[in-house]
This record gives sequence, C-alpha cells and structure tokens, in this order.
Amino acid sequence: MKGVLAFAAVSEAATGLALLIAPSLVGQLLLGTELTGVAVTVARVAGIALIALGIACWPGTPLIGMLTYSAAVTVYLAYLGFAGMNGILLWPAVVLHVILTALLARASVGGRGTKA
Repeated sequence: MKGVLAFAAVSEAATGLALLIAPSLVGQLLLGTELTGVAVTVARVAGIALIALGIACWPGTPLIGMLTYSAAVTVYLAYLGFAGMNGILLWPAVVLHVILTALLARASVGGRGTKA
C-alpha cells in the first residue's frame, strides 16, 4: 500500500510541476486545447495544489504538504497582485494565506500534527 501511495504522490507532484511550468502545454496534451487567459493562472494554482498534495500524500508529511501549498499560493497570489491583477478578493486571500502559512509553520516547528 505504501508503494502505491508513494507512486501516486510522485505522479501528482510531477503533474503539478508540469502545470506550474507549462500550463498551456499540459492543457494541450490533456484536453486537446491550449489554455489561455485566466485559465493559465488557474492551472498554475492547481499545479501548486497538486505538488502540495503529492507532498501531503508522502507517508508522514500531511502538515508539510499544507504548509507547502499555503506558502506557495501566498507567493503566487501576491505576485499576481503586484503584476496588476486586481480581483476584489485577491488581497484578502493573500492575507488569509499569510496567516495560514504562519500557523502551519508554527505547528510544523512545534512538531505538532506531523503524523496523519
């Protein structure tokens, strides 16, 4: 069972990395159409989530997976804000993820919640 979980974790993380680096190519290969516009942004957030899912599914690291997701999505959303995107919930989402990242980092350093 652990071997299957490890394989799934690596597969999801690899797919997430591909979505993060080349979302249009992944869209073309998976869906038969190139991703454009806001779909690229959504695909990159999904890529971050898949990388974090892969880490979370690795035996014994769910807290680190959530910490990875929250920190990475904080950075990416803030980048989008500074790059000129301006949805009404963008900056509140950044602030929420900063808080979540801090809480998850604190829990991680404290050693609480590291086991599933």
